[in-house]
Amino acid sequence: MNRTARRTHGFTESVIRDMTRVANEAGAINLAQGFPDFPAPDVLKEAACEAIRADVNQYAVTWGTPRLRRALAAKYERDYDFHVDEASQITVTCGATEAMAATLLAIIDPGDEVIIFEPFYENYGPDAILCEARPVWVPLDANGPLDLDRVAAAITKRTRAIVINSPNNPTGRVFDRLELLGLADLCLKHDLIAVTDEIYEHIIYAGPHIPIATLDGMADRTITISGFSKTFSVTGWRVGTIVAPPDITQAIRKVHDFLTVGAPAPLQEACATALDSLGSEYYDALAAGYHERRDVLVAGLIDAGFGCAPPAGAYYVLADFSRLSERDDTSYSKWLARGGSGSGGADGPGVASVPGSSFFHRGEAGKRLVRFAFCKRVETLRLAADRLRAIARDD
Repeated sequence: MNRTARRTHGFTESVIRDMTRVANEAGAINLAQGFPDFPAPDVLKEAACEAIRADVNQYAVTWGTPRLRRALAAKYERDYDFHVDEASQITVTCGATEAMAATLLAIIDPGDEVIIFEPFYENYGPDAILCEARPVWVPLDANGPLDLDRVAAAITKRTRAIVINSPNNPTGRVFDRLELLGLADLCLKHDLIAVTDEIYEHIIYAGPHIPIATLDGMADRTITISGFSKTFSVTGWRVGTIVAPPDITQAIRKVHDFLTVGAPAPLQEACATALDSLGSEYYDALAAGYHERRDVLVAGLIDAGFGCAPPAGAYYVLADFSRLSERDDTSYSKWLARGGSGSGGADGPGVASVPGSSFFHRGEAGKRLVRFAFCKRVETLRLAADRLRAIARDD
Protein backbone atom coordinates (compact mmCIF):
# COMPACT_ATOMS: atom_id res chain seq x y z
CA MET A 1 0.00 0.00 0.00
CA ASN A 2 1.58 3.31 -1.08
CA ARG A 3 1.74 6.45 1.02
CA THR A 4 -1.38 8.04 -0.47
CA ALA A 5 -3.33 4.83 -0.05
CA ARG A 6 -2.24 4.58 3.58
CA ARG A 7 -3.38 8.12 4.29
CA THR A 8 -6.80 7.52 2.80
CA HIS A 9 -7.26 3.96 4.04
CA GLY A 10 -10.54 3.67 5.93
CA PHE A 11 -12.08 6.76 4.32
CA THR A 12 -15.50 6.29 2.81
CA GLU A 13 -17.01 8.35 0.05
CA SER A 14 -19.13 11.20 1.32
CA VAL A 15 -22.17 9.72 3.04
CA ILE A 16 -23.97 13.01 2.58
CA ARG A 17 -23.59 13.01 -1.19
CA ASP A 18 -24.38 9.31 -1.32
CA MET A 19 -27.73 10.01 0.35
CA THR A 20 -28.51 12.50 -2.41
CA ARG A 21 -28.10 9.62 -4.85
CA VAL A 22 -30.43 7.50 -2.71
CA ALA A 23 -32.96 10.35 -2.62
CA ASN A 24 -32.86 10.75 -6.39
CA GLU A 25 -33.34 7.03 -6.97
CA ALA A 26 -36.26 6.88 -4.53
CA GLY A 27 -37.91 10.11 -5.67
CA ALA A 28 -37.67 11.36 -2.09
CA ILE A 29 -37.66 14.91 -0.77
CA ASN A 30 -33.94 15.51 -0.31
CA LEU A 31 -33.30 16.86 3.18
CA ALA A 32 -29.92 15.09 3.22
CA GLN A 33 -27.41 17.26 1.35
CA GLY A 34 -27.51 20.93 2.29
CA PHE A 35 -28.28 22.71 -0.95
CA PRO A 36 -31.25 25.08 -1.43
CA ASP A 37 -34.10 24.46 -3.84
CA PHE A 38 -34.77 28.19 -4.19
CA PRO A 39 -32.96 30.83 -6.30
CA ALA A 40 -29.97 33.00 -5.46
CA PRO A 41 -30.43 36.79 -5.18
CA ASP A 42 -31.11 38.45 -8.53
CA VAL A 43 -28.31 40.98 -8.05
CA LEU A 44 -25.84 38.12 -7.73
CA LYS A 45 -27.08 36.29 -10.82
CA GLU A 46 -27.15 39.44 -12.94
CA ALA A 47 -23.63 40.36 -11.86
CA ALA A 48 -22.37 36.91 -12.86
CA CYS A 49 -24.00 37.22 -16.28
CA GLU A 50 -22.53 40.69 -16.75
CA ALA A 51 -19.06 39.48 -15.83
CA ILE A 52 -19.27 36.61 -18.33
CA ARG A 53 -20.57 38.91 -21.08
CA ALA A 54 -17.66 41.24 -20.31
CA ASP A 55 -15.30 38.32 -20.95
CA VAL A 56 -14.08 37.96 -17.39
CA ASN A 57 -13.04 34.44 -18.32
CA GLN A 58 -9.35 34.09 -17.55
CA TYR A 59 -7.36 33.40 -14.40
CA ALA A 60 -7.94 35.86 -11.60
CA VAL A 61 -5.20 36.73 -9.13
CA THR A 62 -4.51 33.40 -7.45
CA TRP A 63 -5.54 34.52 -3.97
CA GLY A 64 -8.64 36.43 -5.12
CA THR A 65 -9.62 39.40 -7.23
CA PRO A 66 -8.69 42.75 -5.71
CA ARG A 67 -12.32 43.85 -5.86
CA LEU A 68 -13.59 40.85 -3.91
CA ARG A 69 -10.85 41.14 -1.32
CA ARG A 70 -11.72 44.82 -0.84
CA ALA A 71 -15.38 43.94 -0.42
CA LEU A 72 -14.53 41.24 2.11
CA ALA A 73 -12.34 43.58 4.13
CA ALA A 74 -15.17 46.12 4.18
CA LYS A 75 -17.63 43.42 5.29
CA TYR A 76 -15.50 42.34 8.27
CA GLU A 77 -15.02 45.97 9.29
CA ARG A 78 -18.74 46.73 8.95
CA ASP A 79 -20.17 43.58 10.50
CA TYR A 80 -17.66 42.78 13.23
CA ASP A 81 -15.48 45.88 13.70
CA PHE A 82 -12.62 43.61 12.62
CA HIS A 83 -9.88 45.26 10.58
CA VAL A 84 -8.50 42.99 7.86
CA ASP A 85 -5.80 43.95 5.36
CA GLU A 86 -7.06 42.97 1.91
CA ALA A 87 -3.57 42.63 0.46
CA SER A 88 -1.94 40.43 3.08
CA GLN A 89 -4.69 38.64 5.02
CA ILE A 90 -7.37 37.41 2.59
CA THR A 91 -7.33 34.35 0.34
CA VAL A 92 -10.23 33.39 -1.92
CA THR A 93 -10.57 29.64 -2.49
CA CYS A 94 -12.69 27.09 -4.36
CA GLY A 95 -15.24 26.84 -1.58
CA ALA A 96 -14.85 26.57 2.19
CA THR A 97 -13.99 22.90 1.71
CA GLU A 98 -10.77 23.79 -0.11
CA ALA A 99 -10.21 26.59 2.40
CA MET A 100 -10.09 24.09 5.28
CA ALA A 101 -7.83 21.68 3.40
CA ALA A 102 -5.44 24.44 2.30
CA THR A 103 -5.36 25.85 5.83
CA LEU A 104 -4.49 22.60 7.55
CA LEU A 105 -1.93 21.66 4.91
CA ALA A 106 -0.29 25.05 5.48
CA ILE A 107 -0.08 24.95 9.28
CA ILE A 108 0.05 21.26 10.27
CA ASP A 109 3.15 19.06 10.34
CA PRO A 110 3.21 15.25 10.46
CA GLY A 111 2.74 14.12 14.04
CA ASP A 112 0.81 17.21 15.13
CA GLU A 113 -2.57 16.90 16.83
CA VAL A 114 -5.73 18.78 15.90
CA ILE A 115 -8.66 19.06 18.31
CA ILE A 116 -12.02 18.52 16.59
CA PHE A 117 -15.37 18.73 18.35
CA GLU A 118 -17.85 15.97 17.60
CA PRO A 119 -20.34 15.55 16.10
CA PHE A 120 -18.44 17.23 13.27
CA TYR A 121 -18.71 18.06 9.58
CA GLU A 122 -17.36 15.02 7.77
CA ASN A 123 -14.31 16.67 6.12
CA TYR A 124 -12.44 17.80 9.24
CA GLY A 125 -11.04 14.43 10.28
CA PRO A 126 -9.87 13.39 6.78
CA ASP A 127 -8.28 16.83 6.29
CA ALA A 128 -6.21 16.35 9.44
CA ILE A 129 -5.26 12.79 8.49
CA LEU A 130 -4.15 13.89 5.01
CA CYS A 131 -1.70 16.18 6.81
CA GLU A 132 -0.41 13.11 8.71
CA ALA A 133 -1.76 14.65 11.90
CA ARG A 134 -3.85 12.96 14.58
CA PRO A 135 -7.42 14.17 15.11
CA VAL A 136 -8.27 14.42 18.80
CA TRP A 137 -12.03 14.17 19.27
CA VAL A 138 -13.79 16.16 22.00
CA PRO A 139 -17.53 15.53 22.51
CA LEU A 140 -19.73 18.60 22.13
CA ASP A 141 -23.10 18.72 23.88
CA ALA A 142 -25.61 19.99 21.34
CA ASN A 143 -27.58 21.82 24.04
CA GLY A 144 -25.44 22.07 27.19
CA PRO A 145 -22.45 24.33 27.91
CA LEU A 146 -19.04 23.65 26.42
CA ASP A 147 -16.91 21.56 28.79
CA LEU A 148 -13.73 23.63 28.76
CA ASP A 149 -12.05 21.31 31.26
CA ARG A 150 -12.48 18.46 28.81
CA VAL A 151 -11.00 20.58 26.03
CA ALA A 152 -8.04 21.48 28.24
CA ALA A 153 -7.47 17.81 29.09
CA ALA A 154 -7.27 16.99 25.36
CA ILE A 155 -4.36 19.40 24.79
CA THR A 156 -0.86 17.94 24.67
CA LYS A 157 2.58 19.15 23.61
CA ARG A 158 1.73 18.00 20.08
CA THR A 159 -1.51 19.98 19.80
CA ARG A 160 -1.26 22.55 17.02
CA ALA A 161 -4.82 23.73 16.39
CA ILE A 162 -8.46 23.61 17.45
CA VAL A 163 -11.13 23.43 14.74
CA ILE A 164 -14.20 25.45 15.72
CA ASN A 165 -17.42 25.35 13.66
CA SER A 166 -20.00 27.90 14.79
CA PRO A 167 -22.83 27.91 13.84
CA ASN A 168 -22.29 24.17 13.80
CA ASN A 169 -23.02 21.50 11.26
CA PRO A 170 -24.69 19.10 12.15
CA THR A 171 -26.01 20.27 15.52
CA GLY A 172 -26.91 23.90 14.81
CA ARG A 173 -25.07 24.89 17.99
CA VAL A 174 -23.73 28.44 18.35
CA PHE A 175 -20.84 29.15 20.72
CA ASP A 176 -21.57 32.09 23.02
CA ARG A 177 -19.08 34.74 24.10
CA LEU A 178 -18.11 33.00 27.35
CA GLU A 179 -17.38 29.75 25.55
CA LEU A 180 -15.32 31.51 22.90
CA LEU A 181 -13.42 33.42 25.59
CA GLY A 182 -12.65 30.09 27.27
CA LEU A 183 -11.36 28.64 24.00
CA ALA A 184 -9.35 31.80 23.36
CA ASP A 185 -7.71 31.49 26.79
CA LEU A 186 -6.68 27.92 25.99
CA CYS A 187 -5.25 28.96 22.62
CA LEU A 188 -3.26 31.76 24.22
CA LYS A 189 -2.04 29.59 27.10
CA HIS A 190 -0.90 26.70 24.90
CA ASP A 191 0.15 28.64 21.77
CA LEU A 192 -2.55 27.07 19.58
CA ILE A 193 -4.15 28.24 16.35
CA ALA A 194 -7.93 28.51 16.17
CA VAL A 195 -9.20 27.33 12.79
CA THR A 196 -12.79 28.49 12.68
CA ASP A 197 -15.36 27.48 10.07
CA GLU A 198 -17.94 30.28 9.95
CA ILE A 199 -19.71 29.43 6.69
CA TYR A 200 -23.13 29.76 8.43
CA GLU A 201 -22.29 33.11 10.05
CA HIS A 202 -25.44 34.83 8.74
CA ILE A 203 -27.84 31.97 9.48
CA ILE A 204 -28.32 32.38 13.19
CA TYR A 205 -31.42 32.53 15.40
CA ALA A 206 -30.25 33.05 18.97
CA GLY A 207 -27.58 35.56 19.91
CA PRO A 208 -25.01 37.28 17.68
CA HIS A 209 -22.32 35.56 15.68
CA ILE A 210 -18.95 36.33 17.28
CA PRO A 211 -15.80 35.61 15.27
CA ILE A 212 -13.20 34.35 17.73
CA ALA A 213 -10.61 36.42 15.84
CA THR A 214 -12.22 39.58 17.29
CA LEU A 215 -11.44 38.59 20.89
CA ASP A 216 -8.39 40.02 22.65
CA GLY A 217 -5.17 38.38 21.54
CA MET A 218 -6.80 36.13 18.93
CA ALA A 219 -6.38 38.06 15.68
CA ASP A 220 -2.78 36.83 15.40
CA ARG A 221 -3.66 33.16 15.99
CA THR A 222 -7.00 32.68 14.25
CA ILE A 223 -7.75 31.48 10.73
CA THR A 224 -11.31 32.44 9.80
CA ILE A 225 -12.94 30.37 7.05
CA SER A 226 -16.19 31.35 5.39
CA GLY A 227 -17.68 31.74 1.92
CA PHE A 228 -20.80 32.47 -0.10
CA SER A 229 -22.40 29.05 -0.65
CA LYS A 230 -24.84 29.35 2.24
CA THR A 231 -25.27 33.12 2.50
CA PHE A 232 -26.17 33.56 -1.18
CA SER A 233 -27.60 30.06 -1.81
CA VAL A 234 -24.97 29.16 -4.42
CA THR A 235 -23.45 25.93 -3.14
CA GLY A 236 -22.29 25.02 -6.67
CA TRP A 237 -20.30 28.21 -7.25
CA ARG A 238 -17.47 27.17 -4.91
CA VAL A 239 -16.20 30.53 -3.72
CA GLY A 240 -14.75 30.37 -0.22
CA THR A 241 -12.69 32.77 1.88
CA ILE A 242 -9.87 32.68 4.41
CA VAL A 243 -8.79 35.50 6.71
CA ALA A 244 -5.52 34.88 8.54
CA PRO A 245 -2.47 36.71 9.91
CA PRO A 246 -0.06 37.76 7.13
CA ASP A 247 2.61 35.13 7.84
CA ILE A 248 0.06 32.30 7.86
CA THR A 249 -1.66 33.76 4.79
CA GLN A 250 1.61 33.48 2.84
CA ALA A 251 1.74 29.75 3.61
CA ILE A 252 -1.95 29.21 2.83
CA ARG A 253 -1.64 30.98 -0.52
CA LYS A 254 1.22 28.70 -1.57
CA VAL A 255 -0.85 25.61 -0.81
CA HIS A 256 -3.95 27.08 -2.45
CA ASP A 257 -2.01 27.92 -5.60
CA PHE A 258 -0.93 24.32 -6.09
CA LEU A 259 -4.31 22.88 -5.11
CA THR A 260 -6.63 24.84 -7.39
CA VAL A 261 -4.81 27.95 -8.74
CA GLY A 262 -7.88 30.11 -8.12
CA ALA A 263 -11.65 30.38 -7.75
CA PRO A 264 -13.83 31.16 -10.83
CA ALA A 265 -13.11 34.73 -11.95
CA PRO A 266 -16.62 35.82 -13.06
CA LEU A 267 -18.20 34.38 -9.93
CA GLN A 268 -15.75 36.30 -7.75
CA GLU A 269 -16.90 39.51 -9.47
CA ALA A 270 -20.52 38.58 -8.81
CA CYS A 271 -19.86 37.90 -5.12
CA ALA A 272 -18.12 41.27 -4.81
CA THR A 273 -21.16 42.98 -6.33
CA ALA A 274 -23.47 41.20 -3.88
CA LEU A 275 -21.32 42.17 -0.90
CA ASP A 276 -21.34 45.79 -2.05
CA SER A 277 -25.05 45.89 -2.92
CA LEU A 278 -26.92 43.85 -0.30
CA GLY A 279 -27.51 45.63 2.98
CA SER A 280 -28.52 44.48 6.45
CA GLU A 281 -32.11 43.94 5.32
CA TYR A 282 -30.97 41.05 3.12
CA TYR A 283 -29.16 39.29 5.96
CA ASP A 284 -32.06 39.90 8.36
CA ALA A 285 -34.48 38.40 5.84
CA LEU A 286 -32.14 35.45 5.28
CA ALA A 287 -32.13 34.59 8.98
CA ALA A 288 -35.89 35.19 9.32
CA GLY A 289 -36.62 32.94 6.36
CA TYR A 290 -34.53 30.14 7.78
CA HIS A 291 -36.16 30.63 11.18
CA GLU A 292 -39.56 29.92 9.59
CA ARG A 293 -38.18 26.89 7.75
CA ARG A 294 -36.60 25.58 10.93
CA ASP A 295 -39.87 25.79 12.85
CA VAL A 296 -41.82 24.01 10.11
CA LEU A 297 -39.42 21.06 10.04
CA VAL A 298 -38.90 20.80 13.80
CA ALA A 299 -42.64 20.74 14.39
CA GLY A 300 -43.02 17.90 11.88
CA LEU A 301 -40.18 15.93 13.44
CA ILE A 302 -41.56 16.27 16.96
CA ASP A 303 -45.06 15.30 15.82
CA ALA A 304 -43.57 12.24 14.11
CA GLY A 305 -41.90 11.17 17.36
CA PHE A 306 -38.29 12.21 16.83
CA GLY A 307 -36.29 13.67 19.67
CA CYS A 308 -34.82 17.03 18.70
CA ALA A 309 -34.46 20.66 19.73
CA PRO A 310 -34.58 23.77 17.50
CA PRO A 311 -31.03 24.63 16.40
CA ALA A 312 -29.60 28.06 17.28
CA GLY A 313 -27.93 28.46 13.89
CA ALA A 314 -27.12 26.87 10.51
CA TYR A 315 -29.82 24.89 8.71
CA TYR A 316 -29.68 21.39 10.12
CA VAL A 317 -31.55 19.35 12.71
CA LEU A 318 -29.88 16.35 14.31
CA ALA A 319 -32.77 14.12 15.40
CA ASP A 320 -32.96 11.03 17.61
CA PHE A 321 -35.17 8.26 16.17
CA SER A 322 -34.68 5.73 18.99
CA ARG A 323 -38.36 5.90 20.00
CA LEU A 324 -39.42 5.08 16.45
CA SER A 325 -37.25 2.20 15.26
CA GLU A 326 -34.71 -0.43 16.26
CA ARG A 327 -32.87 -0.01 12.95
CA ASP A 328 -29.37 1.47 12.82
CA ASP A 329 -28.93 4.94 11.40
CA THR A 330 -27.91 3.83 7.90
CA SER A 331 -30.79 1.44 7.36
CA TYR A 332 -33.23 3.90 8.94
CA SER A 333 -32.06 6.73 6.66
CA LYS A 334 -32.56 4.52 3.62
CA TRP A 335 -35.99 3.46 4.89
CA LEU A 336 -36.95 7.12 5.39
CA ALA A 337 -36.01 7.89 1.79
CA ARG A 338 -38.07 5.07 0.31
CA GLY A 339 -41.69 5.64 -0.66
CA GLY A 340 -41.47 8.88 -2.62
CA SER A 341 -45.24 9.06 -2.69
CA GLY A 342 -45.16 9.84 1.02
CA SER A 343 -47.45 6.95 1.88
CA GLY A 344 -45.64 6.03 5.09
CA GLY A 345 -45.83 2.47 6.35
CA ALA A 346 -43.36 -0.19 5.29
CA ASP A 347 -42.09 1.86 2.39
CA GLY A 348 -41.06 4.85 4.49
CA PRO A 349 -42.23 8.46 4.16
CA GLY A 350 -40.04 9.47 1.20
CA VAL A 351 -37.81 11.99 3.01
CA ALA A 352 -34.03 11.67 2.75
CA SER A 353 -31.72 12.32 5.70
CA VAL A 354 -28.08 11.59 6.59
CA PRO A 355 -27.06 8.78 8.97
CA GLY A 356 -25.80 10.24 12.23
CA SER A 357 -22.75 7.98 12.35
CA SER A 358 -21.12 10.00 9.56
CA PHE A 359 -20.60 12.84 12.06
CA PHE A 360 -18.73 10.78 14.69
CA HIS A 361 -15.32 9.11 14.56
CA ARG A 362 -16.86 6.05 16.18
CA GLY A 363 -20.00 5.37 14.21
CA GLU A 364 -21.88 3.76 17.08
CA ALA A 365 -22.16 7.16 18.78
CA GLY A 366 -24.52 8.30 16.03
CA LYS A 367 -26.37 5.06 15.31
CA ARG A 368 -29.65 6.43 16.73
CA LEU A 369 -29.40 9.81 14.98
CA VAL A 370 -30.19 11.23 11.56
CA ARG A 371 -29.59 14.73 10.21
CA PHE A 372 -32.08 16.75 8.20
CA ALA A 373 -31.28 19.93 6.22
CA PHE A 374 -33.96 22.61 5.98
CA CYS A 375 -32.44 24.81 3.27
CA LYS A 376 -35.54 24.30 1.16
CA ARG A 377 -38.64 26.26 0.21
CA VAL A 378 -41.23 26.44 2.98
CA GLU A 379 -43.69 24.49 0.84
CA THR A 380 -41.09 21.75 0.35
CA LEU A 381 -40.60 21.53 4.10
CA ARG A 382 -44.33 21.48 4.80
CA LEU A 383 -44.69 18.53 2.46
CA ALA A 384 -41.72 16.82 4.11
CA ALA A 385 -43.16 17.48 7.58
CA ASP A 386 -46.51 16.00 6.56
CA ARG A 387 -44.78 12.92 5.17
CA LEU A 388 -42.81 12.51 8.40
CA ARG A 389 -45.98 12.82 10.48
CA ALA A 390 -47.21 9.74 8.63
CA ILE A 391 -44.67 7.75 10.67
CA ALA A 392 -46.66 8.48 13.84
CA ARG A 393 -49.99 7.83 12.12
CA ASP A 394 -48.81 4.43 10.93
CA ASP A 395 -47.53 3.25 14.32
